[in-house]
Amino acid sequence: MSERAAPFHCPYCGDEDLRPSEQAAHGTWECHACNRAFQLKYLGLLSRGVRRADSGGDI
Repeated sequence: MSERAAPFHCPYCGDEDLRPSEQAAHGTWECHACNRAFQLKYLGLLSRGVRRADSGGDI
């Protein structure tokens, strides 16, 4: 299994100076530009994003 993807920029200020938080829960990142912490969480797949190959329609 591969490592999870890391965020490319802070969702608050847009800076790229991000580091994994050592003191908080898994998936928590710290932005050293704006001094904020945020957490990434996978919620699941959207039902409209799943398409069956045998649906009969053109994709």
